[in-house]
Amino acid sequence: MSARAEKSGAVRQQILEAAARAIARRGFHGMSMRELARSTGRGLASFYNYFSSKEELLVELQERAFNTLIETAQSAIAGVDDPADRLYALIYTHIRYVAEHPDVMRVLVQEGASLPKEQRGSIRRLKESYFAVARGIVHALVLSGCGHKQARGTWPGDEAELQRATYSIFGMLNWVYGWYEPEQHGSAEDVTETVHRLALCGLVAHCPLRKPSAPLRARLTQLNTADLLQTED
Repeated sequence: MSARAEKSGAVRQQILEAAARAIARRGFHGMSMRELARSTGRGLASFYNYFSSKEELLVELQERAFNTLIETAQSAIAGVDDPADRLYALIYTHIRYVAEHPDVMRVLVQEGASLPKEQRGSIRRLKESYFAVARGIVHALVLSGCGHKQARGTWPGDEAELQRATYSIFGMLNWVYGWYEPEQHGSAEDVTETVHRLALCGLVAHCPLRKPSAPLRARLTQLNTADLLQTED
């Protein structure tokens, strides 16, 4: 790479980081290119030499983030055979990314609907690739039972359940940006151990708790929010 291309890449990265901060604080529609250019010490005209629009910025932010998450996860689990260890590696790389890039993570979670319609398909495919990495780990854990004989053959490992379990793990991971404070909650490794323990034991441990009774499930299904919020006059 030439020195000029390297400098241009560094400037683009600086702009992306500034954009992530601005979007995280004011939302995509609250961020202006003029303010963003000013915050990076550039004139608006020269700023457009790097990004032609807010939408282009948002797309590149998302593409870079998901490519990084995919590549770091694949690198971390390469050569790791034990499914539980692979899950730990996946959780760690995700949480470390959140800890190091909280603004970018907020953009990923909150601004998906702001993507241009013509670009949503490419971002969705990246999300699906990342999801497939996690789903494969969950599937392997279910099949192995993680050494627990009671777990083998008792978990309903159909595709719908695999997807629900995988999405539930991502639910824990993706929300970390909303509450994580290193001084209060410890290191990325500390958070990883907590999430890993919750996910792993939920996937493979023999659970003595029974499912809710059919009458209870039927009653709750019939309730709606208005019913639950009604108060006595």
